[in-house]
Amino acid sequence: MAAEFIDSNVLVYAFTLDERAAMARAILLNRPATSVQGLNEFANVARRKLGMDWHGIRDSLEELRLLCSDILPLDIATHDEALRIAEQYGYRIFDSLILASALQARSETLWSEDMQHGMVIRGRLRIVNPFRKES
Repeated sequence: MAAEFIDSNVLVYAFTLDERAAMARAILLNRPATSVQGLNEFANVARRKLGMDWHGIRDSLEELRLLCSDILPLDIATHDEALRIAEQYGYRIFDSLILASALQARSETLWSEDMQHGMVIRGRLRIVNPFRKES
């Protein structure tokens, strides 16, 4: 499975003119995995915050499906693991679903701007904020 996993917030930046777009696109070129949850969140943000119409959202999702090496489904096992992660680490359920999917993909790196940079989940998945400026 993929060594890298990409969160929806990084996916969104790839479709903007924001200064973070170049980094998001570079990560996508490495063909990370993502999940249906990530695609759902992308569609929500693309519609609400980016003002995309449904045709544009569908085109963007099609592009993401081609760029990502794997898209993990949501199932009851993922849901159960997400509940355990939320309880153990204190993440919200939607973030925990992303984490559970990344673990299921056997990823070592989760690219996310929204979660704690450097946190290691289950001793094997490191959260990395690709936009963090090292000081």
